[in-house]
Amino acid sequence: MARAQFQKGQRVWVECVGAWTTVEKVQPVWAKGFDEPVRVTYDVGLGREFQAHELMVPMVDPGTREIENWRLLRARNKWQQPDDCLHHPVPGTYPVVVTDTADWGGWRVPGAEYDRDPGKIEFQSRLIAAAPQLFALAQSLMEVVSESPEDAPPQTLALAQRAREIVRPIAEVTGPPAEYAILNEATPQAA
Repeated sequence: MARAQFQKGQRVWVECVGAWTTVEKVQPVWAKGFDEPVRVTYDVGLGREFQAHELMVPMVDPGTREIENWRLLRARNKWQQPDDCLHHPVPGTYPVVVTDTADWGGWRVPGAEYDRDPGKIEFQSRLIAAAPQLFALAQSLMEVVSESPEDAPPQTLALAQRAREIVRPIAEVTGPPAEYAILNEATPQAA
């Protein structure tokens, strides 16, 4: 017996197409003598019917639940002496964005790329280091507006909507529907 795992209007990721879409129709297939449908397919407006295992639901990425304090450090440039790179903002070093409490892990740039345009890389490093605070600011804006959207000025509503559009692909990752994931965990894997 089959059970619908998605509902009409639900946002889903179609892996084989590589696109987000919404479920337009839930199409159960009935057989005589059965109380429940034997199969359920979904019309998502892409020209054919899809089964549940071909669709994925957005989930909150566990990495976005707790944003730690990212920080910008400087590492010694092993490839060039400070006298050879006087055009760099801080000769003899390059920026490193550390995303772990142990001062390792994060974002680094190859030396040749840094040497080509150090100003651009310095800006990128500051932007990446500030990303958690900007993400938290966007979430706060969305929360404030969602508490009383009718009282918010139109410009604030537009900003909150734009923030939601920006945050959604960051915070949501795709995954199978919950029931399908449970079935897969119960199935022994071939070694």
